[in-house]
Amino acid sequence: MREVVLDTETTGLDPFSGDRLVELGAVELLNHMPTGRTYHAYLNPQRDVPAEAVAVHGLTAEFLSDKPLFGAVAAEFVAFLGDARLVIHNAAFDMKFLNAELGWAGFATMPFSRAIDTLDLARRRFPGANNTLDALCRRFGVDNSSREKHGALLDSELLAEVYLELKGGRQPDFALSVVASRSGTTAAVWVPPARPRPLAPRVTPAEAEAHAAFLAELGSAALWNTP
Repeated sequence: MREVVLDTETTGLDPFSGDRLVELGAVELLNHMPTGRTYHAYLNPQRDVPAEAVAVHGLTAEFLSDKPLFGAVAAEFVAFLGDARLVIHNAAFDMKFLNAELGWAGFATMPFSRAIDTLDLARRRFPGANNTLDALCRRFGVDNSSREKHGALLDSELLAEVYLELKGGRQPDFALSVVASRSGTTAAVWVPPARPRPLAPRVTPAEAEAHAAFLAELGSAALWNTP
């Protein structure tokens, strides 16, 4: 099963009031395991970036002025998404912006049913609690120390870990023993190697003789004497 964990940054709250996307970030999962494939792009919004938005993500109009327009990256972004389910925190917000930008660029929009909303999952699991991404990272012990401001790719990576925990968590050693392949299967990463030389026997001849005598006393029907 292929899923893409996705996040966006914007100039504001409403694309139909003139706000635009300024950053895209996405992380690929296969069978709930990260594959290492990611997508990231900064975007020129062709407008100013309000101070309150800069305070959230740190992306200024000057920084974004030489970045591509959404239309220039739309094809590769859509190709990266493919037909995967989209995992998004507060999906209605991001899907509203994505569909607005896709429509303006001449691409097909995506149905909201395609998205898995981790905010909704968190609210059902922790009703009444603070369910921001930062709060969920703290709750699940996900290290978000590098998250000084919002960033689409970093937040997607953090959300991928949070999503796995919301789904019930992974086996404690699962990430160390298997990795998702591009074919959707899992492959072993580390297997203890065979010992190059067998350990020397630690049983003395006297102990071996005593053990053999003990087994003889048990008789041929004893479990230890059964082939």
